[in-house]
Amino acid sequence: MGKLTAQAIAERALEIGDTEGLDAVTIRRLATDLGVTPMALYWHYKNKEQLIVGMADHLIGGFAPKQADDRPWQEQFRDLIEGLIRTLRTHRCAKSVIEQIDPVEVPNFLAVWDQALGLARGAGFGVDESCLISKYILQSAIAIADAPIHVKTVDPAAVRAKLAGLQSLPEETYPYLVEMASPLVRGTEPGLYDTFGVDLVLSGIEALAARR
Repeated sequence: MGKLTAQAIAERALEIGDTEGLDAVTIRRLATDLGVTPMALYWHYKNKEQLIVGMADHLIGGFAPKQADDRPWQEQFRDLIEGLIRTLRTHRCAKSVIEQIDPVEVPNFLAVWDQALGLARGAGFGVDESCLISKYILQSAIAIADAPIHVKTVDPAAVRAKLAGLQSLPEETYPYLVEMASPLVRGTEPGLYDTFGVDLVLSGIEALAARR
């Protein structure tokens, strides 16, 4: 193989994490998969903690947020959230990776984080509020990207059983659960799920900004 790079190691680590979980990601396993000695990997990552940081940096590096421009801050926020969602969807283990890192240690994450803070400030929010908005945006993007609606391995029998359970509830006591049993269990169309989720987050921020 050619020259071993930190990016190549991180990409292979993410692939293993996708199929087998992060517990399966080890320096020894990566060395075997990449056809090198563990020492060759230690030049880039001295331990698994550093490797997880490298995985996160490589993951977020796939999303290059646009530089601040003259568009309304709402449009720029939408680009940021949708870009994060797309990036997090590139690897099934993305959520687990992000949850294990300290954002301060991940350069690409810092760039996205700083942009979110700047947009919040530009929308008229104070320092504390801007910090909270940036955190809520990340958590919302993770939740939307990790939605079960986008997971194809669903047990049809389990779906039918859950649907029957909701539909069998007493309608006079739980009228809306019975009425909406099908979309609650089977889910809505994936595109609607994503766009409505982003709209919901942005509408909340916009409503708060309008009260400034």
